[in-house]
Amino acid sequence: MDLFTQKEKILSVSEITNSVKKTLEKSFGGIKIVGEISNFKAHFSGHWYFTLKDANAQINCTMWKGNNSRVRFTPEDGMKIIVSGNISVYPPRGSYQIDVRSMKADGVGELQAAYERLKQRLSDEGLFDVDTKKAITRLPKKIGIVTAIDSAAFRDMVSVAERRFPLVELIVASSRVQGDGAAENIAKNIKVLDAQGVDTIIIGRGGGSLEDLWAFNEEIVARTIFDAKTPIISGVGHEIDFTIADFVSDLRAPTPTASMELATPNKDDILKYITDFKVNSLTNVNSIITNFKDEIFGIISSYGFKSHDFIINNNMQSLDNFLFRIENGINQKIINSKSELSLLSNNVESYNVEKVLKRGYTLIEQNSKIITRAKDFDKSKETKIKFYDKEIEIT
Repeated sequence: MDLFTQKEKILSVSEITNSVKKTLEKSFGGIKIVGEISNFKAHFSGHWYFTLKDANAQINCTMWKGNNSRVRFTPEDGMKIIVSGNISVYPPRGSYQIDVRSMKADGVGELQAAYERLKQRLSDEGLFDVDTKKAITRLPKKIGIVTAIDSAAFRDMVSVAERRFPLVELIVASSRVQGDGAAENIAKNIKVLDAQGVDTIIIGRGGGSLEDLWAFNEEIVARTIFDAKTPIISGVGHEIDFTIADFVSDLRAPTPTASMELATPNKDDILKYITDFKVNSLTNVNSIITNFKDEIFGIISSYGFKSHDFIINNNMQSLDNFLFRIENGINQKIINSKSELSLLSNNVESYNVEKVLKRGYTLIEQNSKIITRAKDFDKSKETKIKFYDKEIEIT
């Protein structure tokens, strides 16, 4: 065939991109890649976008919300990880990327480094500060427990509560304490118990590796503990294990069993306190009674108390003297008052008009007024002269 007559096949951009997409996705499905995280971004939609790189190359990665919810740590730039997923092509940009299905730290060293980074960041924010810690209730009525209900740790906590303080009510929010979604489940149950008004919340599980305990190193658990209004005791792992939850909690217990011991009083101590209080109270009361008896006996034995008749008689005589003085004072006051009243009566009587007229005096009246001075008398006016026995009118 003549090469010049052969029809040349021309592909569009979309066609070649789709062809590459199919080839790559078919050839590189279910792969695992190790690399270092760079440019990590958690989108508000819940999806993660980042770059995975080594010394010589890099590749873009996307991890959708449904997949990244199962990751047991918070990815950060510089962390070395292993991802599983598929190669995919993003046609609008003509770029290929890894569609990440799962992610884990590349060894315990990287997980420990992630732990240290989160611990430092939360410490800088003040989540571990002593002055934010809440006091643990000394005599709790209700204790909430966040742990796996079928675990040995839970059975140990129940046993301790029954032995130390059987009056307390235990409310259990059974939780996943390991694996996918454990951190979110723990945080949710803390919120549930916090809203129920329990006196104390215990979060815990038995021992395990760093990966086994990782749910208690998650940021979502740390912030939920910090925001809770109820005091929280953490009892995670063994005595040598320290998680982020231990640092944020109001009190850290070395084991789950120890956490219940810290949350409850010992009934034997309470009974001993009551017994001691009873004995001390009786002793104090008897001492007070004895002291009062001695004081009363001293008073009875005193000279003054034995001579009470003499004291009473003297006081009665003094009382009689006071009464006599009061009576004399009242009588004298009455006599004086009568004398004063008589003088006043005589003075009033001397001003009696009838008696004055009877003595030969007269009253001259003009215009209904008594004329007491000659200058006020008017000869032209009608005059009324009043004698003791008669009135005369002069016109």
